[in-house]
Amino acid sequence: MSRLHAGWRRGNIRRFASMKTGHTPSRSVPEYWEDTTIPWFTLADVWQLRDGQQIYLGETANSISELGLANSAAELLPAGTVVLSRTASVGFSGVMPRPMATSQDFWNWVCGPDVLPEYLNYQFKAIAPNLRALNMGSTHQTIYQKDAAGIDVLVPPIDTQKAIVTYLDHETAQIDELIAEQKALVEMLAERRAAVIDYVVTAGLNPSATKRGSGVHWIGDIPSHWETRPLWSMFRRTKDIDHPDEQMLSVFRDFGVVAKDSRENINQTAENRGIYQLVHPGWLVSNRMKAWQGSVGISSLRGIVSGHYICFAPLHEESHDYLNWLFRSPRYTVGYSLISRGVRIGQAEIDNDSYRVLPVVVPPLDEQVAIAAYLEDQTAKIDRLVAETEALIRLAQERRSALITAAVTGQIDVREAAA
Repeated sequence: MSRLHAGWRRGNIRRFASMKTGHTPSRSVPEYWEDTTIPWFTLADVWQLRDGQQIYLGETANSISELGLANSAAELLPAGTVVLSRTASVGFSGVMPRPMATSQDFWNWVCGPDVLPEYLNYQFKAIAPNLRALNMGSTHQTIYQKDAAGIDVLVPPIDTQKAIVTYLDHETAQIDELIAEQKALVEMLAERRAAVIDYVVTAGLNPSATKRGSGVHWIGDIPSHWETRPLWSMFRRTKDIDHPDEQMLSVFRDFGVVAKDSRENINQTAENRGIYQLVHPGWLVSNRMKAWQGSVGISSLRGIVSGHYICFAPLHEESHDYLNWLFRSPRYTVGYSLISRGVRIGQAEIDNDSYRVLPVVVPPLDEQVAIAAYLEDQTAKIDRLVAETEALIRLAQERRSALITAAVTGQIDVREAAA
């Protein structure tokens, strides 16, 4: 164990702050949720803490009444209380700027006279990876009370805490500004990528080409010598099951049809793999519930996909690569949403009868090949810029975390810099 600086103490967190838990008033009593005046911080608000940049809690999505507070185990906590998320988004922290209550998804720490809330918040950020490790391997992710109560913290004298907070507020603000600028650049590049795809798949590569109306409002004008055909004339709906030994494929909004194990996927493969559908290269595959979000693609692989997908075998000799860009374009995502019907909030289903009459924009084959090659080149350039920018963001975030850890553990003396 490293030697502590003069005046620094290492000890259990309960020596420096009182541990409180949140609560949810009964949902069956309407009066607890009427005429509400008490801010109630819940998992609906935890997004404020996820990027680690926000110190003070903002407005809450929910509030409770004084009657709800009085008739439950919920407690009105004072300004300066430090919240620590204990479930779902584990290990994120922030400081209450005013009296608030929380749900049971947080451990709340009311600071004593020897620790500043803002300093304790930085302590939690420094040990966040350790806190998240406490729930590893659990199907119900949470920091249990005994683990939260067993947290050790480093507490320097108050004047040193103030210097650390001042220094970190200043330094992390500059890093956060850089991160915000780079995230804005990523968004701009994503918009540029989508715009390039959207324009080229319906306008082609010749800007002087004569245009005509496509007859479909969400497609707009297309070159005069291009065609539009109904999807049924180019694809046949096919469901070929009972191929359990084939590799599992899936349709991802950002990647199209790929091997399922090549991407993180929360959907579990069924024990009976015979229910999955076989698809071949060139087949059109759509997640019927998420086509409106862009979960569509032309497969370049042979394998099996969910039995709930809609799969179409090709009847054409057009470019599979061009059609993949076309069907995955933002413009076609709009088209899918227009022919999908709502099932529940956040879900809409596209059925075969609507899908089969979808208009398909078809240029001459040589133009299809040229468009696909152009988009492959242009998007690869943009993707490289995005990857470089995201790498810079990760480095800045790592620098931020390392700086916080170094300051709150006394590895760097920040008093002169703070002054």
